[in-house]
Amino acid sequence: MSVCTRRMVALGFTIGCLAAPASADVKIAFIDPLSGGGAATGILAQKTHQFYIDAINAAGGLNGEKLVLLSYDNKVNPQESLIQLKRALDEGARYVVQGNGSGVALALTDAVQKYNERNPGKEVVYLNYAAVDPALTNDKCNFWHFRFDADADMKMAALTDVIARDTRIKRVYLINQDYSFGKAVAAAATKMLAEKRPDIKIVGDELHPLQKVNDFSPYVAKIKAAGADTVITGNWSNDMVLLIKAGKDAGMKVDWETYYGGSPGAVTAIGEAGVDTLKQVSEWHRNATPELDASVVAFSARYPGAENEYSYWRAKTMWEMFAAAARKAQSSDPVKVARAMEGMKMPTALGEVEMRADNHQLLQPLYVSTLSRNAKYDSEGTGLGWKTDAKVEGKATALPTTCKMDRPK
Repeated sequence: MSVCTRRMVALGFTIGCLAAPASADVKIAFIDPLSGGGAATGILAQKTHQFYIDAINAAGGLNGEKLVLLSYDNKVNPQESLIQLKRALDEGARYVVQGNGSGVALALTDAVQKYNERNPGKEVVYLNYAAVDPALTNDKCNFWHFRFDADADMKMAALTDVIARDTRIKRVYLINQDYSFGKAVAAAATKMLAEKRPDIKIVGDELHPLQKVNDFSPYVAKIKAAGADTVITGNWSNDMVLLIKAGKDAGMKVDWETYYGGSPGAVTAIGEAGVDTLKQVSEWHRNATPELDASVVAFSARYPGAENEYSYWRAKTMWEMFAAAARKAQSSDPVKVARAMEGMKMPTALGEVEMRADNHQLLQPLYVSTLSRNAKYDSEGTGLGWKTDAKVEGKATALPTTCKMDRPK
């Protein structure tokens, strides 16, 4: 076994080892929040992408070419993101990676498409690992955008399937961030609850500013006054942590049905109050497999500390598929790699994943899980960990799409 192969096995990263010497750099622009309220999430993602890029480089690079991650702080602001995108393009980036903020994603996907139309031969591909507004792979879809996270509707479908079976749930309060993703979460919850549990009453539907609220106690007071027994929220990063902390501090007794209950710091913030009440829908959690994946173990060794707890399994999937597509295309050219990714299927430790050819939405297994005592692997050193309530296989997460994609000739 070669040194390269041994390293890939140790990292749990399934890419081929390419012995050709690096002849050029392939520049990847990471555009996400590295300051402000979304920084904890953005910085953790930055470390995760760097970790997997280093693994690809250790295996010989992308067909012999070294990947270089260029990082740009967008402060979760669409206009700032467009400024940073221009910087990245001027600095030679051929791939864009972004995830935190669907408002940002909508601005980027439009800008990338227009840039590619104006610059044939210099095309850029956008790899979206976390922005989940359904519009991105429906009416706003385009050939240059690939999403590696389940969209808001796909996640809500899994979450409401579990909610529908819980007869204790009678009164639901929706609280979400005031931008395209938060609105998509609220709309999906309203629609799917009406279809699956028409007896459930939605007693509040609140939108709040994105990553600008420092004290959620007024919102918690509204939730308590409404008599809610369950809260559904798509909040992430600081907005997730501060919301559930305010609920705990107020002694509020509700079930938290979340998209990002595993946001950095969230389990620490809620502690014992989250046992059997904090739930999340995600593509992975630390107890999804009998043993931790080798890449998760290696990441934790490289980046110790609760603030660095591994969260982005979809990044592992994204980079493995990206490397496989480049190998199939025998090129790092964005157009060729994009064509190779369309329709690609790949086995993973959690089950098969597939990049839909019709709208560039990844199909992957989803887990609904609950924070529990006595989990094999705990979260953030709290002694509390996630346990699976339900798993949905990748193919079963597929939803109809309105995407009508024009492909380059």
